[in-house]
Amino acid sequence: MEDKNNHVNEHTHSGHDMSGHAHVHDMDHGMQHNGHDMTQHEGHQGHDHSQHHEHMIDDFRRRFYICTLLTIPILFLSPMIQMWLNIDLRFSGDIYVLLILSSIVYLYGGYPFFIGVVDEIKTKKPGMMTLVALAITVSYVYGAAVTFGLSGELMFWELATLIDIMLLGHWIEMKSVLGASRALENLAQLLPKQAHKLMDDGGIADVSVSELVSDDKVLVKPGEKVPADAIVIDGESSVDESLLTGESRPVYKGKGDYVIGGAVNAEGSLVVQIKKTGQDSFIAQVTQLVKQAQQSRSRTQDLSDKAALWLTVIAVSAGIITFISWLPAGDIAFAIERTITVMVIACPHALGLAVPLVVAMSTSLAARRGFIVRDRLAFETARNIQAVVFDKTGTLTEGRFGVTDVVSLSDMDSDEFLKYAASAESRSEHPISKGIIASASGIWDIVDFRAIPGKGVWSRVNGKEVMVVSPGYLDEQNIQLNNKRLTDLSEQGKTIVYVLIDGDVKGAIALADIIKPEAKNAVAQLKTMGIKCMMLTGDSSQVADWVARQIGIDEYFAEVLPEDKAAKIKQIQQRGLTTAMVGDGINDAPALATADVGIAIGAGTDVAVETADMVLVRNNPLDVVSIIVLAKATYRKMLQNLFWATAYNGLAIPLAAGILYPIGIILSPAVGAVLMSLSTIIVAINARMLKA
Repeated sequence: MEDKNNHVNEHTHSGHDMSGHAHVHDMDHGMQHNGHDMTQHEGHQGHDHSQHHEHMIDDFRRRFYICTLLTIPILFLSPMIQMWLNIDLRFSGDIYVLLILSSIVYLYGGYPFFIGVVDEIKTKKPGMMTLVALAITVSYVYGAAVTFGLSGELMFWELATLIDIMLLGHWIEMKSVLGASRALENLAQLLPKQAHKLMDDGGIADVSVSELVSDDKVLVKPGEKVPADAIVIDGESSVDESLLTGESRPVYKGKGDYVIGGAVNAEGSLVVQIKKTGQDSFIAQVTQLVKQAQQSRSRTQDLSDKAALWLTVIAVSAGIITFISWLPAGDIAFAIERTITVMVIACPHALGLAVPLVVAMSTSLAARRGFIVRDRLAFETARNIQAVVFDKTGTLTEGRFGVTDVVSLSDMDSDEFLKYAASAESRSEHPISKGIIASASGIWDIVDFRAIPGKGVWSRVNGKEVMVVSPGYLDEQNIQLNNKRLTDLSEQGKTIVYVLIDGDVKGAIALADIIKPEAKNAVAQLKTMGIKCMMLTGDSSQVADWVARQIGIDEYFAEVLPEDKAAKIKQIQQRGLTTAMVGDGINDAPALATADVGIAIGAGTDVAVETADMVLVRNNPLDVVSIIVLAKATYRKMLQNLFWATAYNGLAIPLAAGILYPIGIILSPAVGAVLMSLSTIIVAINARMLKA
């Protein structure tokens, strides 16, 4: 890969559009090599996983709808509900219809929880699934026993509503957690489907990228993507690698230079010799890094799972103790009823909704504030962030050039000088040209225009020959300039172009990637929260230092190769810092996956977005602050809800067990169900009050 230091001040452009950003969503899907479709090889597993995840969400939704519809007749057929509503819908055999409907809800709606119990038992970590399965099984078996003659109260309505609530809670929860497997598919889409292969007879044949092998020669026309990692053997041009390497400006490529597959060629045609395809390519290696980072990522355990684990232990223990305690009294039916009441009450509806309701509310708040939560566990982790690592280009900066300084070396005033330069650049679509034009007060009509590949432009303005060129052109012409201000600007890592009028150097223009106006404020707010702010970039040390000083960054890492970005994140984590990564490029994807919290800029590549835990829709660095503030508020609300969902048990379980029976106070299953409903209502209202 080319050393970026060699091109800190290179002005390489022409009259052709180099940006390539408009083509991100039109990229072909064929990442293939040696006759083997790499899209299928690399992306198939991720695609299958994504489909499996969506299938599970659909399954929970379908079960919830069907069970909820069946719950309606169950409610109206339940004697207790009829008594509360003061209606009489009894008919001969109604109790058996109630049993049949409840059996369907129990078996169909409870199936996911029964499967979950098996997994929890295998891992020796009983949790929510075990608690739910235990409660609905006890309710169902008890209800069936009462149907066929056991003394007691039917609890089928409680069984049905419990299953409905748990299905709803898990459906909401699964929708809030979205895997990043699509990132692998999007990586594969960056390469073009076809390439212009140079044949031995001198002809050109359009072939599938899958047919390319090492040492094949390929023609890359202006505006096209490089089909594979290669070496330039003929021609010169500027290549936009920003989506791949994070390099903020197009990089000049000439004979012997290395080009990355997926990079966008600009104004000149290139003949390249293929060096790496398939698994050996840059994109394939990034894909592998993303996969490894995702597989090795640790996750904090869900709070509700911890609560469910303790409630499972408490429920089983309390049930056994209750039964054993009442058995000597001689009334087995009463002992069973007490035990059943304890087991059912131990699994409150509220616990199943305590976290998902807060998640749904916080996700909605997040969307209104300009960011999307894709991974709930990472969002919970965001409250503990100690270091935020920003990518530079496109994250802290606009990713486009702007004029920062105008140095006139003649008696011409700066406005007129800049207008000559802008006029000369007016037919060029190069990012530097656009930056100069945008900074000028206006432009004059030009008579002639000619691009100088890799060096600049020539034009005739107001009868004068005007050239806007790179420092490399001055070196070729042996033109020496000794100007301290230009030296200082160069040392800041700014791109400098020189303006020649009728062959004389009249001055220079310094340009740099424009810093986002919100960046400094975002960094300042994060630092007041005690969070270290760092920057990671592929740009030179001079550029990184200048940007860091302008914004107030605590620490920066410059000239970092794409494959090393994830390693830098690991180094920061090894300091004991919970780390967030904010980025937008493909080169950021492994780092986003490695960080404790990955935050993607929404206007960035699909790969970065799919790999991240959260996405900033408005491209505003200040939204990183909003994420942390909302994460803290959300966690507090989760704790409150878990308290309301479980504190009820602390009161209800002893009463259900009959601890106050000697003084005439006993909690029936019906009253327990009412208290359970009140707990659920409190949790729902509390979730709605989430603010940040």
